[in-house]
Amino acid sequence: MRDRRILDFEREWTRHAGAKEEAVRAEFNLSAARYYQVLNAVIDSPAAIVYDPMLVRRLQRMRDARTSARTLLRHGTDLSSTS
Repeated sequence: MRDRRILDFEREWTRHAGAKEEAVRAEFNLSAARYYQVLNAVIDSPAAIVYDPMLVRRLQRMRDARTSARTLLRHGTDLSSTS
């Protein structure tokens, strides 16, 4: 039940007033860090893909892009260079 609420929230969170972190706190009573831990577990579950495959795949792509960017930065790669 909470997993679906989280997916529904991700689909429609821009409709909430204020910053996303404030909306997360109001809706789920979770810190932003804990919310993203839960969200990452949710989007890796087969049930989430069945519930909303397009949203889940979009969220997975966004997460993977952030992870790749952090990995590149950690290894000293300058993403802005054009050499």
